[in-house]
Amino acid sequence: MINIEDFLKVDIRVGKILAVEKVPDTNKLLKLSVDLGEPHPRQIISGISLYFPDCAVLVGKKCVFVANLEPRMIRDLESQGMILAVSSEDGKFSLLQPSDEIIPGTRVK
Repeated sequence: MINIEDFLKVDIRVGKILAVEKVPDTNKLLKLSVDLGEPHPRQIISGISLYFPDCAVLVGKKCVFVANLEPRMIRDLESQGMILAVSSEDGKFSLLQPSDEIIPGTRVK
């Protein structure tokens, strides 16, 4: 259990995926370029490739991201956030997606 003050520290925002490419020599990593309503897109490395054989389908999607994680190096690439998704034990998977009316950078409350 965490208290509300701890939860409020997590900066969860809507982002729009601008570009996607598979990370070479990996089975599950994708490199996302994401508009989080900031002056420059962020690079986010995510292990969701197995769910998107054609990763181009992600371009243009609005999803939910954690924006205030410390940057982390993954396969010599800096990841500057985390995409949020849900998966079930029976293999079902879904990205968390807001409606199209919500603009990139909007904070989840």
